[in-house]
Amino acid sequence: MSLRAGIVGLPNVGKSTLFNAMTKAKVLSANYPFATISPNLGIVEIEDQRLDFLASLYQPKLVTKATVAFTDIAGLVKGASKGEGLGNQFLANIREVDAICQVVRCFDDPDIIHVPGKVDPISDIETINLELIFADLEVVEKRLPRIEKKANFEKDSDFAAEYNALKKIKNELDQGHFASNAKLTKLEQEIIKGFGFLTMKPMIYVMNVDEDYILEDNKYVLDVREYASKNNSKAVKICAKIEEELADLEKEERLMFYQDLGLEDFGLNKLVKETYDLLGLATFLTVGPDECRAWTFKKGMKAPECAGIIHTDFERGFIRAEVFAYHDLEKYGTVAKVKEAGKLRSEGREYLVQDGDIILFRFNV
Repeated sequence: MSLRAGIVGLPNVGKSTLFNAMTKAKVLSANYPFATISPNLGIVEIEDQRLDFLASLYQPKLVTKATVAFTDIAGLVKGASKGEGLGNQFLANIREVDAICQVVRCFDDPDIIHVPGKVDPISDIETINLELIFADLEVVEKRLPRIEKKANFEKDSDFAAEYNALKKIKNELDQGHFASNAKLTKLEQEIIKGFGFLTMKPMIYVMNVDEDYILEDNKYVLDVREYASKNNSKAVKICAKIEEELADLEKEERLMFYQDLGLEDFGLNKLVKETYDLLGLATFLTVGPDECRAWTFKKGMKAPECAGIIHTDFERGFIRAEVFAYHDLEKYGTVAKVKEAGKLRSEGREYLVQDGDIILFRFNV
């Protein structure tokens, strides 16, 4: 299971710079709109200190980190939902992602063109969000007339549930609200999944600042934080320029630079962690002399489902899961001492896997 997040925003807000920093790929980043002509996909390994500790303990042949896929999508502009700029093509690309990272310009620089003519992050956010709303509304308005008759004749059918769900969504979109505000039943939620509504996707606002505001917040950042809070969204502050400049350095060198700046963690790490949390994702671990590996799972998944992430045979023939927590291994130092402390458990099919669980799956096929 891998998270896929789309990086969106108006032109020249730092999307491709951020993407370069994440993937260490030299994607075209230029001072004019639509420098990114096609969506660029990069796979990013997630830094996890737990995995580093396990690797030092087990000395495995291979260490495999969890990953996130990031798609750099060309800058949207006002009217994108009607085909302005490179609109419809890139709105379609956004439909394929699990979460949206909306990069917002929170810095002043007269040498970098800003399409609307002035730096106003809230206006920028509302421009992007309105285009997403218009795009979803177009989908709803095309679909409703096609199923209205069937929904009226078959009151207990899936068509009726779909029709009711779309009407609820249309009501929210008409008011300028996201589709995620619609109060849907579980059946309705399941039925409309395939539409890939843009305004159903979790949103995180990435506040791109300059070097002067890495530690303190400027007015732009304060405004975005307030906006995100009011709209039940997350906001993360980074300096994409610094992240890109340091991306090619070794981890230890980068950490030294960050500490010199007064920062405890990489901005990109914070973004990935917040995005993970936004989607309700977590990590379980497997260990051994051949490989120590981090696996991504959805919070609320049971042991057999997590076993299936490794291999479908593991889920099909699941017997039990032998589990202990990472923090117990860190505390006691060895698996033997974890066992002595009674912290190793045998769990069955109903066990809900927790973040940081170290698991050995027993199965038979």
